[in-house]
Amino acid sequence: MIDLVKKNVHTTEVRVRYAETDQMGVVYYSNYLVWFEIARTEFFRARGVVYRKIEEEDKIYLPVVESYCRYRAPVKYDDVVTINTELTEMGSTRIAFSYEVKVGDKVTTIGETKHAFVNASGSPIPVPEKIRSLLSNS
Repeated sequence: MIDLVKKNVHTTEVRVRYAETDQMGVVYYSNYLVWFEIARTEFFRARGVVYRKIEEEDKIYLPVVESYCRYRAPVKYDDVVTINTELTEMGSTRIAFSYEVKVGDKVTTIGETKHAFVNASGSPIPVPEKIRSLLSNS
């Protein structure tokens, strides 16, 4: 059963580095997934969940099992992008996020990622209650 989570948003800013652009000076498409990871990690951190700790201490991992990205407008070198990350679903063993990338007030990109909670051997595990509570009560 999947619980829909009420508006649970975190905002992260990233300045576009030259290395993230292609020959045309536009951000290369795969970099958006990197930004999603940065934003998601900061979403967790802001709620008291540190990825590194849950991996090292609890041996819990959150691999991406599905991703989606829709590019609406180009982003260029030195732009400051704002990434709004929202927790959209939390099931018994999975979690989902949506992302909105903006330059100023203009939405340039939207995306989603879905993750499974797994143990060190890669087997699905229930979302730990402590993590569920920290993520959904913000």
